[in-house]
Amino acid sequence: MKFELMPLPFSETALEPYISSETIRYHYAKHHATYVDKLNILKEGTEFEKKPLEYIIKNARGALFNNAAQVYNHDFYWYGLTHLSHGASVELSDCIERDFGSMQKFKEIFIAKATALFGSGWVWLVLDKDAKLIIKEYSNADNPLKENLTPLLTCDVWEHAYYIDKRNARAEYLENYFKIINWRFVSDNLANALNDPTNSYSQPCNDNSEVCDYIDAMQEYEHTPS
Repeated sequence: MKFELMPLPFSETALEPYISSETIRYHYAKHHATYVDKLNILKEGTEFEKKPLEYIIKNARGALFNNAAQVYNHDFYWYGLTHLSHGASVELSDCIERDFGSMQKFKEIFIAKATALFGSGWVWLVLDKDAKLIIKEYSNADNPLKENLTPLLTCDVWEHAYYIDKRNARAEYLENYFKIINWRFVSDNLANALNDPTNSYSQPCNDNSEVCDYIDAMQEYEHTPS
């Protein structure tokens, strides 16, 4: 099994002015692509050579884990962004209000945690085993799969995600990030997880044809005349 760099679900310029095309080119075509290439090299000749991405993340260590997790994390990050206007579903909105008080309070908490995360890492909205929404911060390549949590949304706070556009102003990047969240994707993740926690859209395109179908549908929707 050879992992491939996922196709972006939008054009390089689609997220401007919030994320520049230059940032997309470096972040996606350089950083993300390098993780995919290194993962394919590192798994050759190992017990993980023919294993799916989630299995590698849950069982590998060291460089193999780091590159596998970064492929997954970046896949999930791109799926969670869009220039289209999608609001959260009623189900997601109700859960956010229940667990955080309001959408505005959720945004404030998320941004505060993401701003405060030391060094490089990721901030996730996840569903726990009690079907409660929580925000989790992870350093470097770590992600919720290691804790058997269901990912719904992630934000990359490595500097390569924002340094070209915002230099070291992470908080400004996070404000812009909230303007381009793909709430349709997050809502579908939640709905699918609540209906069947073992089969969610949180699997990256490398592993799950349903996600590929979802992204294909999103791309077709984006190019359909209104």
